[in-house]
Amino acid sequence: MQKRILSLVSAAALIAACSSEPTPVETKDVDFGALISASDLGRRIEALASDDMMGRAPGSAGGKMAAQYIADEMKAAGLEPMGDNGTYFQNVTLTESTVSPDSTMTISANGAPLVVADQSTNAVFWTKRGDATVNVADSELVFVGYGTVAPEYGWNDYEGLDVAGKTVVMLVNDPGFATKDEDLFNGESMTYYGRWTYKFEEAGRQGAAAAIIIHDREPASYGWNVVSGSWTGPQNDLVRPDGGASRTQLEGWVHLDTAKAMFDAAGLDLAELSDASSRTGFKPVAMPGLSLDATINQTVSTVESPNVAGGIRGTTRPDEYVLYMAHWDHLGDSGTGEDHIYNGAVDNATGTAAIIEIGEAFREAGAPERSSIFVAVTAEESGLLGSAFYAEQPLVPLAKTVAGINIDAIQPVGETKDILVIGYGSSEIEDRLGDVLEPRGMRIEPDKNPAAGYFYRSDHISLAKKGVPMLYADAGIDHVSKGEEYGIAFGKEYNDVRYHEPADEYDNSWDLSGIKQVTEILFELGYELADNGDDWPNWYDGNEFRALRDDMRTSDSGN
Repeated sequence: MQKRILSLVSAAALIAACSSEPTPVETKDVDFGALISASDLGRRIEALASDDMMGRAPGSAGGKMAAQYIADEMKAAGLEPMGDNGTYFQNVTLTESTVSPDSTMTISANGAPLVVADQSTNAVFWTKRGDATVNVADSELVFVGYGTVAPEYGWNDYEGLDVAGKTVVMLVNDPGFATKDEDLFNGESMTYYGRWTYKFEEAGRQGAAAAIIIHDREPASYGWNVVSGSWTGPQNDLVRPDGGASRTQLEGWVHLDTAKAMFDAAGLDLAELSDASSRTGFKPVAMPGLSLDATINQTVSTVESPNVAGGIRGTTRPDEYVLYMAHWDHLGDSGTGEDHIYNGAVDNATGTAAIIEIGEAFREAGAPERSSIFVAVTAEESGLLGSAFYAEQPLVPLAKTVAGINIDAIQPVGETKDILVIGYGSSEIEDRLGDVLEPRGMRIEPDKNPAAGYFYRSDHISLAKKGVPMLYADAGIDHVSKGEEYGIAFGKEYNDVRYHEPADEYDNSWDLSGIKQVTEILFELGYELADNGDDWPNWYDGNEFRALRDDMRTSDSGN
């Protein structure tokens, strides 16, 4: 366990500093490991992942119970309320829409039904429009490759194409993933252009009537079960000023086998076109004879679901902040099947428990120079909505936020010799993390699956897109006694069996030592940042967010 000596200067010492007398200094030991409790982490994870919380869906009874539990735990940990009006809650208003069972989406080939979407095995669909009924009629299909417009890469899949009234069909991930060309986009590492969020948004900007993504397990990095489980049932969104008019009328996914049948019916080869679309010069391809008809009936309402925030005031620079973030929500209760509660124990009761534990440790260690804020955000599973809301309406100024640490889904793999950094090579926070790891004989390990785009799939990206340097770190894979093969197999089992499934449950047999290890490391990292008032880590040169941070810091220093 690492120790650090802190010097606390009393008010009397500050007066004495003006004279020739030596400054009296009070010292105390901070034992970072001793201040993180595995039993407290386990207690909070178990409570948040219990059936009583009913899967913690935003706006649900279980979600409200979870938010109140987090606020109560923050208060018990000694954190000051940092939400609205002196409370722990930052209220977020969300729309909640549920597609009615009588809704239909049919893809026809030369007038004959080819695909009748069943919202389960072959296709899922929804709308971001706020209307009770949305219709799409006789919409021609066109394949637009990856559905990407990326000027910095000289790439435009929509070039010369008018998609008004049409349905665009596109691939998941980036061209670089398919070609393994490190000079194409970011090679195998997914960029934001590879995310489904971007693809649907871009289709709306282009004026398409509907947008469909072809699911393929390897480039998506998750199975069809995740698609069908995540995009059916009640769906949340931020309240949009335009009522969703900027989005296509229909958004959806089709299973790979279904997509192959569609391309075959149009006289096209999906494999050949996929290969062509990953190379410079690709042009969109019409899908002859295919058309889409859909009627979406939905109930639309608004629900309130808060971000929960507490903090510790700094001693000498209280207007500067270190941010910790984790999402508290999960997928809720499907109401069907023998086990129908999506408990979300790993995802993300672990991260939520960790930021509360770190907040308590900050208080017990003694307030550092800078302030710290701990934010449990809502609606991550619905598209990073709670963190997006926070980024637009931050509880503390983003220009005064020194750095942020996001904790999402710590695997109970046990202690490891490494710690994973998602999006490795992004910011100077990684250098500070290396300094914390070195005395422990540990190392940073880059994300083993950069093609999955995990850096763009968790809440830190909402702050990164504003310029705030963020770190997303997770448990390592090189187990201290069982090695890397064990750690890799452990993670694979979770992704294949538990991720976004009711099987993501807390078990008393969990090895909490690794969760404690990660929490302790991230506590020390944030505490060091908070207690060094001259340290303002930035994005590395060349990072896509560096200019945003530079502009933010320049503007702030000029005020």
